[in-house]
Amino acid sequence: MIVFLADDLGYGDLACYGNPIVQTPHLDRFASQGVRMTDCHSGGTVCSPSRAALLTGRNPYRSGFFYIHNKNTFLRDEEVTIAEVLKEKGYETGFWGKWHLSTLEQDRYVHPGPGDQGFDYWMGTTLNAFDKLGGPRRPKAFIKNGEPLGPIDGWYCDVIVDDAREWLAKQRDKQRPFFMYVCSHEPHTPLDPPEEYSDRYENANVERLEKDMQYGRVKRPERDISGYKKDYYGTVNQLDDAFGRLMKTLEDEGLEKDTLVLFTSDNGPEAPVTVEESLGQWEDPIRDKCFGSPGVLRGMKRFPFEGGHRVPGLVRYPGVIPANTRSDVLFNGTDILPTICGIVHADVPVGRDVDGVDAFDAFLGKPVQRRNSAIWFFPHHGDTWFRMPQISMREGKYTLIAWLPERKEGVSLDEWLARSDPDRVELYDVSVDPSQSNDIANEHPELVGSMKKEMTALWREMRDEGLASQTVAE
Repeated sequence: MIVFLADDLGYGDLACYGNPIVQTPHLDRFASQGVRMTDCHSGGTVCSPSRAALLTGRNPYRSGFFYIHNKNTFLRDEEVTIAEVLKEKGYETGFWGKWHLSTLEQDRYVHPGPGDQGFDYWMGTTLNAFDKLGGPRRPKAFIKNGEPLGPIDGWYCDVIVDDAREWLAKQRDKQRPFFMYVCSHEPHTPLDPPEEYSDRYENANVERLEKDMQYGRVKRPERDISGYKKDYYGTVNQLDDAFGRLMKTLEDEGLEKDTLVLFTSDNGPEAPVTVEESLGQWEDPIRDKCFGSPGVLRGMKRFPFEGGHRVPGLVRYPGVIPANTRSDVLFNGTDILPTICGIVHADVPVGRDVDGVDAFDAFLGKPVQRRNSAIWFFPHHGDTWFRMPQISMREGKYTLIAWLPERKEGVSLDEWLARSDPDRVELYDVSVDPSQSNDIANEHPELVGSMKKEMTALWREMRDEGLASQTVAE
């Protein structure tokens, strides 16, 4: 099994999802060999929470991921990951790329790393390839099995894919099944692709097409940043080539027909900084290169609207998942662990509230039964709470969007989170209104009432479990 996770790749960023600009031939071919999911979601709306959800099957708030990893927020030993489940079934496990669930540099904080969370072999970075860490062109923060590697010649996605290919072809125990978890930096900032990729997108046709791209109804800067679009499109093109090389090695090893491969993203696309977000108090110029799109969806990264968490989802499993198919059935990031458990006939971890379900039928376009509605929360941070709703919950074709009550002066963000329940709501039928433009809450008062009751119960349960885990840790 292989899970390949892109970083900040939007629902509308691939050609097979309708992007008219970016060339993604390898992912397009991959989509034609399996199923393209149109209702696939990350488990969170920002990096660390969605990764925690993917590995544990639990809503990230439960494990204390209200926002991204820091010295007090990390994936704790008591969490049970996909890798640990598969090791119990005899799988050899490997991880490559962005971890963002704990600090890998053990001289800073002693946190559980990939090796403590079930991975036999790993090569990764704590964060993204920011410029002070070498940038994506020459990353210098990689650690392999606990040992720092220093600066590496090459681009981030190429480095991790080449090491993963080497492991796949020459290092693993070929008598055992394997699980690979590959997490690219791309197309997260900073964006610095090889010129051979970015130059493909510096022409009048791209300039014309970009003017019609949609950005989730989230404000863009008034200043001219159009010259940067080539770097974003080139980076996605580069990522596509890297993924294609990994699939070629899988094929060369004769493993293509025996391997389930899932390609997806950790959340929706990033947006450039505007005064609305920063209130004029800070800047982040590297985000000016962000031209990722959620397609017709509303919202971008961080937003509980669909564009913040509905992402590409491509799955290939020859002979099991029919080729060149499409599924409109909801599949959530929390479903990955229990779905894999179902495939390998393993028990879902006990003693933990696992929110996902075995949703393999979604790959076949068949309905999936859920105990509770799928739910997503905002990243609890100072630049998000005032400019977006806080909760989104899905029941069938309906999505309920909720805001917490207004935060009163003198009340801290943490107090507000801990004491607030869903207040104002909007309701959307995303089967006919994926852009969430037509609030129909007034037309369905009984449905709103029942959904808000479930939302409130889930919100309290998940939030309070996470707050309790943080209190114990402190």
